[in-house]
Amino acid sequence: MEKKTLTIPYEEYSSIEELPSEDRALLEAAIDAMKGSYAPYSHFNVGAAVRLEDGTVVKGANQENAAYPSGLCAERTAMFAASSQYPKVPMEALAVVCARDGSLMINPGSPCGACRQVMSQYERLSRKPLRIILGSGGPILVFTGVESLMPFMFNDL
Repeated sequence: MEKKTLTIPYEEYSSIEELPSEDRALLEAAIDAMKGSYAPYSHFNVGAAVRLEDGTVVKGANQENAAYPSGLCAERTAMFAASSQYPKVPMEALAVVCARDGSLMINPGSPCGACRQVMSQYERLSRKPLRIILGSGGPILVFTGVESLMPFMFNDL
C-alpha cells in the first residue's frame, strides 16, 4: 500500500475588481444570468456564463421544477445551450455565482458532481483545460481544468 496526497492548485481573488478583465466580464455575465433563475422551492439562485474560444458568451440559470429532480443546474443550462447553439466552438471558461433570496453568497458555490462530469466532457472536446471561476460576495476562486474540481472523474470515453 502506498499513501498519496492530492494537491489542488487554484487562485483566490478578494474581489471581482482584482480579476483579469476577461474573467471579470464573464463573472458579471454569470451574475446577470441569475435574473433567469427559476427557484421557487429552494430560493437558491445560480447563474452561469460560458465563454467560447471565439469570445461568445452564453448564459444559463438554474431551473427548478415541482417534479424534482426534473430541474437543471445553471452550469449545465449554459453549457448545453452553448454546445447546441455553437457546436463547433470550444468552451474556454465557465463562471458560476450563487445567491440566496437575492443576495450573493459570502463564499463561492461549487458545481455538483453531474455538472463537473459534463464540464469534463466539454473540456475533453475542447482539447484544453477549462478555466473555472467560482464567484461570490467574498472571495473568488479560479481553477484551471476540471480535474482540479473532480480529480477522479470518468475519463475513459
